[in-house]
Amino acid sequence: MLRLYDYPASQNGWKARALLALLKLPHETVWVPIFGLPGPEFLKLNPLGKVPVLELEDGRAIPESHAILCYLAEGTEYLPEDRFERAQTLRWLFFEQDYIQSSIATLRHWRLTGRAEANAASTPPREAT
Repeated sequence: MLRLYDYPASQNGWKARALLALLKLPHETVWVPIFGLPGPEFLKLNPLGKVPVLELEDGRAIPESHAILCYLAEGTEYLPEDRFERAQTLRWLFFEQDYIQSSIATLRHWRLTGRAEANAASTPPREAT
């Protein structure tokens, strides 16, 4: 059975959870505490110590959310076979990683983990519109 190592507030983990659910793939979720040092068993799966990581039935591991998404989507409607259409899918994955992850996802993570106040100096104030 597939095993997803994840953290509830992880936007990247959410993407993997969402696709696993859409594809109705049986899997086990292992919640990983991300604050502090990861254990040696987890570091064998991903030496960077980040979630998500998808562990395959044979024990091999795929870290990084977009690699997981491409692996899971292979052969489904979520990853087109046509080269151009596949490039368009990848374009949106890269866009999300460059522009969404670095702003919206970071703020979401801080709020969900109680770190928004500690990082307030890094968050520009919003002006009323």
